[in-house]
Amino acid sequence: MIQVEDALNVILKETFPLGTEKVAILDALGRVLGESIFAGRLIPPRDNSSMDGYAVHEADTKGATPFHPVILDVIEDIPAGSIPRQAVGIGQAARIMTGAPIPEGADAVIKIEDTRQSGKRVELTASVKKGENIRRAGGDVREGEEVIPAGTVVRPAEVGMMAALGKSFVSVYQRPVVAVIATGDELADIDDPVSSWKIVNSNAYSLTAQILDCGAIPLQMGIARDNPEDLLAKFRPALRADVILSSGGVSVGDYDLVKDIITEVGTAIEFWRVAMKPGKPLVYGRIGGKPIFGLPGNPVSTMVSFEQFVRPVLLKMMGQRCLFRRTLQAILLEGLEKQPELTYFVRVQVKREGDGYVAVPTGEQSSGVLKSMVRANGLAILPKGMQKISSGERVTVQMIDDSFNMTLNPEYLEER
Repeated sequence: MIQVEDALNVILKETFPLGTEKVAILDALGRVLGESIFAGRLIPPRDNSSMDGYAVHEADTKGATPFHPVILDVIEDIPAGSIPRQAVGIGQAARIMTGAPIPEGADAVIKIEDTRQSGKRVELTASVKKGENIRRAGGDVREGEEVIPAGTVVRPAEVGMMAALGKSFVSVYQRPVVAVIATGDELADIDDPVSSWKIVNSNAYSLTAQILDCGAIPLQMGIARDNPEDLLAKFRPALRADVILSSGGVSVGDYDLVKDIITEVGTAIEFWRVAMKPGKPLVYGRIGGKPIFGLPGNPVSTMVSFEQFVRPVLLKMMGQRCLFRRTLQAILLEGLEKQPELTYFVRVQVKREGDGYVAVPTGEQSSGVLKSMVRANGLAILPKGMQKISSGERVTVQMIDDSFNMTLNPEYLEER
């Protein structure tokens, strides 16, 4: 049985980013750039106004106050997107809109709030300094500058910058295709009639959702029954994917055949069973460089195993550098006991309290209780070697949902 940290090291040292592909910049959102973005132009392309107001000579504004205004002749209006027709001379001003080019002769813009226009003249009620309210050409981006380095995760700001630079298509790392196989005679699909002895195949859907949440592409292969022929019929076509996941059939029962099947399709098994709870019966191997994971069949074990091992693999394949969930320190509000040889991942709800955080287990921690996962926004990590943790002790929590409303539901406390 391999320790969690050792298993993760084995998996990640054999994982590398996929190749790159060209996509439209909106399709690049959330993906990792496979190229650096250089500016082929100045932004802004020329000096322009950052305010609605009047383009003026700084010298003309000296001493202007509301009680002693300076009066200038208005020679033209310059809307945004237009080209100034005249140079601004001494004693003159040009009405200008935000974003419009600065006319020749002007060296400052006085904002509209500091003026009073009367016909073809304007009264300045304040002075300005040279360069005030002017955005200089290249003030944002210089020509030839590396604006966005390769390896950057594309956010809305990067999309906007690439658009400003006239970059409609960019190179990004490919998204892995992940085949999902659920195994078990007891499974029924989501729309099948369910008898009392059948279980709805929730694992394929939770795994598919986790894959989508990573940004990868799921490929649902359906349910494989507990016989070699049906398992092979699902695993063989799944080999066209970049990653293969199965759930169930990896324990030690007579019908737990997945380990044998993935060996039969040519997989070199690297380890079987991880010293963790939930998620101990896990198979990992590779075929043709592709990772294959035989995940446990219990729904929480499946999801927790995906979080610890599959998610970092998919992120690395997509060129991500941050592979792991955020962790924080929280005070555990309930004591727990555990097997010292295993690392436990306890489903908890975390909330901020004062300057720190508290964590409350979300109910029954059995690997078959999916509701405890629904209630959780974090996994408290209780490391190997620990046998007991008391209420009030500090634990490390892996946040699986940072967007979760971090307010404790009173019912969690009332149940205790």
